[in-house]
Amino acid sequence: MQRRRFKQIRSLEERLAEEAKRLREQARLLEPGAARDALLRKARQAETGSHMSAWLESPGLQPPR
Repeated sequence: MQRRRFKQIRSLEERLAEEAKRLREQARLLEPGAARDALLRKARQAETGSHMSAWLESPGLQPPR
């Protein structure tokens, strides 16, 4: 069985930032409650993932000794 592979056009950081923006827009339309809180939590996780990915790819990151 062959894996279907495709090349990503946008970077991981861009995709995560776009996902966070989309989730925040959805949350803005909802009334305060559990569903809205869940969307905001997912948006924060996407933003954190974007920042972590950028940090890991930074040239100043030193390997462990």
